[in-house]
Amino acid sequence: MIKVAIFGVGLMGGSLALCFKGKPGIRVAGHSNNPAQVEKYLKRGVVDEASTSMQEVAEDADFIFLCTPVGSLEPYLDKLLRCKLKPGCIVTDVGSTKSSITKYARSKAVPYVHFIGGHPMAGSERSGVEAASSHLYENAYYVLTPDDATPAEAYDRLVELLRHTRAHIVRVDADRHDEIVGAISHLPHVIAVALVNQVAGYNERDGLYQSLAAGGFRDITRIASSHPDMWRDILLNNREVVLALLRDWNAEIAKFADMLERSDGDGIVREFKRAGAFRSQLPERRKGVITSIYDVYVDVPDHPGIIGQIATLLGNSRINLSNIHIIESRADVPGVLRLSFRNETDLEAAIELLKRHRYEVRQ
Repeated sequence: MIKVAIFGVGLMGGSLALCFKGKPGIRVAGHSNNPAQVEKYLKRGVVDEASTSMQEVAEDADFIFLCTPVGSLEPYLDKLLRCKLKPGCIVTDVGSTKSSITKYARSKAVPYVHFIGGHPMAGSERSGVEAASSHLYENAYYVLTPDDATPAEAYDRLVELLRHTRAHIVRVDADRHDEIVGAISHLPHVIAVALVNQVAGYNERDGLYQSLAAGGFRDITRIASSHPDMWRDILLNNREVVLALLRDWNAEIAKFADMLERSDGDGIVREFKRAGAFRSQLPERRKGVITSIYDVYVDVPDHPGIIGQIATLLGNSRINLSNIHIIESRADVPGVLRLSFRNETDLEAAIELLKRHRYEVRQ
């Protein structure tokens, strides 16, 4: 019987637990320092067993997943390595930075324990074990960052276990991972926060900024609402990479400022064409490190009960509506609803259904 131990049974750890739980020959154990959380894990059926004792959960585990925040990975690893771990045990994590934890694990190396950094590039705007899903990692990239000292046998065992997630496993050097993820995730989060704060500053002088910043502006900056403490740890952990990226970003912005100063219309067109060409090559149906949004906008007449009719229509077709927002509803204009869904399948089904019932729909 293979024992999988998970420390931090929230969205990421809970989703891993659900991928492994119930599979032949696998037993899943969860850990939390909080007895109420342990009880919750068991009550929701996310794990087979759970305990507040780190030793009890870890001591006979074949695989240990650290699903705690980036800032607490090193302290957790220290505590784990003081436990009597099973010879051949594989310890991995799910943090979005890999270089520092990989180097730290190497400095603390125990001959019979193998650390392999991991980063499943999927997530959700929800959090906690309540949001856990066995489908979270399906069709997502799952990056593993073994170092040169990692035995091939240990890496292969971890890959075989992770096949239960139905993710695409990718082997990448830890430093290279941090450079790439820094560019496609960490930098965009910094830019979104800076942009929102810039507009918030303007809004202090003129409240119309906030009123007109609905729709597109709100959507493209939604990652600015990410968890502050989590992003503090990520950015400080990947500080050198992000600093280099910010210098490159400043150069790109300076390029646009120069084109505007020179009224270089051809240069502006060239930059937009270049960006459009690259963006058009990006895969649309692959999960990524930044959570996708599944929203659709529906024009509706100003009739009593119309919102209930749409919700009922979706419900009767077993389409899971996660949120509904009234953007516009006045007597002199049609109403606009923003409908949110948890996945692309529900989104596409809703669009087809609403169009079939002659609603005006747009994304």
